[in-house]
Amino acid sequence: MPAQDDEREPNATQSTVMFPRTVFRPAPLATILGLLSAGFATTSAEPPATTIPRVLIIGIDGCRPDALRAAQTPHLDRLVADGILVLGTDIREPGGRDDADTVSGPGWSNLLTGVWPDKHGVLGNAFKAPRYDRYPHVFVRLKQTRPDATTASFSTWPPIESKIVSSADVSRNFNDGSGDYARFDQQASEACVSYLSQSNPDLVFCYQGQIDEAGHKHGFHPSVEPYRRAIERVDEHVGQLIDAVVRRADSKPEDWLTIVCTDHGGRGTGHGGGREVPEIRQTFLILSGSSVSRHIINEPTFQVDVVATALAHLRVPMNPDWDLDGHAIGLKR
Repeated sequence: MPAQDDEREPNATQSTVMFPRTVFRPAPLATILGLLSAGFATTSAEPPATTIPRVLIIGIDGCRPDALRAAQTPHLDRLVADGILVLGTDIREPGGRDDADTVSGPGWSNLLTGVWPDKHGVLGNAFKAPRYDRYPHVFVRLKQTRPDATTASFSTWPPIESKIVSSADVSRNFNDGSGDYARFDQQASEACVSYLSQSNPDLVFCYQGQIDEAGHKHGFHPSVEPYRRAIERVDEHVGQLIDAVVRRADSKPEDWLTIVCTDHGGRGTGHGGGREVPEIRQTFLILSGSSVSRHIINEPTFQVDVVATALAHLRVPMNPDWDLDGHAIGLKR
């Protein structure tokens, strides 16, 4: 979401509250977290060969990894305990020469098309010259291989529905322009829960925008209480989504992969112009489910890896003509 940038950092001591049993990756840039890598055991069973692969992508806008750790997030912790948390995920292509700003338009385009801005063409929030015809949303890639696949998107940042998402069986925006992202996020998550309970989707995307809104209003930093509280409210919605998936798994032979991602971090009350700012550029990924490998990921990870990972889990062969920039990460196969 566009906003005026403020490079001031709140003066406070960073919290040391941590996720349980996490797996960390050494960051390609100077890390802002100073964490050690650690593995963990899990009781998740291998999915039967006859299970149906499905994917839920939860996008939470403007969430700094250190603030995620400082907030009380039992439901995101639950996902990590059944998967891995990868830190240091880069929102920029190393050595990239494009002019994309570190804002939501390029970020969500990276995450949902699987290619960098030099290909998808989105350099800011104005979407002046997108190339989604050549490098479309992941829904299109799935349906090119499996036309009968069912897809859905629930979002509260209008450009996701109006600019990025295409070929979705369901695409709903819940933002009427009044700026109350907490209310819209609740509506979007409730609609997504209802959809998960009543339909048989292959790939679902649910976006939450209030964390970024809180960062712009109060500051992107773990010491900022309104910013942490926004993360905690989103975590409650994540819990509802997880429960909806679990209820399905109790009665259906399904193998769900849940991916949690963010488009950028932040510093002060902004995140634009942050190509060389670790607090803005370094983000995270959560991969959760019985198909996720618990081994430490040592190679660099990037936003563009989300599409490749989702398609790999859905058993979609990678078509070289798609020219994807990302690679599948964290899966057992």
